[in-house]
Amino acid sequence: MAVLLALLGAPCLLFLGVGLWVICSHFFTADIPVGIGHPVKLRVLHCALQLLVAWGLILEKLRICSMPQFLHFVHDLLPFIKDPDVVVTDLLFGTIPVKLYQPRRTSRSLRPGILLFHGGGTIVGSFKMYHTICCRLCKESDSVVLIVGYRLAPQHRFPVPIRDCFAAATHFLKSLDMYGVDPARVVVCGDSAGGGVAAAACQKFLDRSDLPKIRAQLLIYPTLQVLDYQLPSFQQNKNVPLVTLDFVFLCMSYYLDVSLQWKNAILKGAHMPAQVWEKYRKWLDPENIPERFKKRGYRQVARAPLNEAAYLETDLLLDLLNSPMLAEDEVVSRFPEACIVSCEYDILRDNSLLYKKRLEDLGVPVTWHHMEDGFHGVLSTLGMGCLQVPCATRILRLMVQFIKGL
Repeated sequence: MAVLLALLGAPCLLFLGVGLWVICSHFFTADIPVGIGHPVKLRVLHCALQLLVAWGLILEKLRICSMPQFLHFVHDLLPFIKDPDVVVTDLLFGTIPVKLYQPRRTSRSLRPGILLFHGGGTIVGSFKMYHTICCRLCKESDSVVLIVGYRLAPQHRFPVPIRDCFAAATHFLKSLDMYGVDPARVVVCGDSAGGGVAAAACQKFLDRSDLPKIRAQLLIYPTLQVLDYQLPSFQQNKNVPLVTLDFVFLCMSYYLDVSLQWKNAILKGAHMPAQVWEKYRKWLDPENIPERFKKRGYRQVARAPLNEAAYLETDLLLDLLNSPMLAEDEVVSRFPEACIVSCEYDILRDNSLLYKKRLEDLGVPVTWHHMEDGFHGVLSTLGMGCLQVPCATRILRLMVQFIKGL
């Protein structure tokens, strides 16, 4: 009996120890600004995420599975809650799994089509995690929604996930009539990393005369460039959950195979030569960001001298598939109408602000909504019961409003 208690006690002590470390770490390192709505919910969500990441890293060290695999496993434990007003169909586009959401009630006219690329830093995210979002978006906007189950890092690094998305998008665009979709109202949509994929898709399909044109891009706190980490929001929100600076670099290491040893060089801007910074300065210059977004703890710093070793190891950051905002003016000026949602307490906030200005300067219509109490990942709280944040409902309402207006 004593041996059995010892065997059972060790895992329990380990579990309690990891949990205690996560909670202490959260209160010592996490920054919860006073302007955030429902800070207690955010603390609970962040502690839960950090606990899963901690256990995932332990399992990774033990070579049982990678941390992202563990997170994906936990996400897939979530139940599917059926919506009687939505028909959900599992499909395969070649080898790529997709899930189709269609309103149950019949329609005499063709519906808008929404190609949705989920977020999660290309390491997490699943059909189950986005089921509530897809159901509500489908039902409330009376649209056909297709979400792509692209392969994830680290098992499938760049460019596999984004190629999966493009392949699924091509298949969908070629078969709109099968799903009752209006070819003049196809929207690419995504949050976080998925928002970056949606923007890259706009560029990818610009010259495809054999496919219907993308009508609009709907981007929720998107990842639009992975080059510059000295922007105001990266300083102001580096420790604000749910996505902190450390987690951004963790995702980068898994997806782009960029070693974490280059983190300091990247943060100082030493990973790129002066001519690269000069080339992109007109698009990434903090001067392009309104002054009201710089008041909260921002200090402009000079870039460090070039670290050639870091430059050789981080060249993928310049790939337009990872940084679609850096495409040439001749390309971006042809992008479709955009609806962009940014959050004040999001480390990626300034990506949205810079992209908005760039599109507007080039004559592309932009609808912009800024969530003053929002944080990165807030939309994913939809369907989380008592942990759902009202800001998520507001974002969904704005998405529906934009789609209905097309």
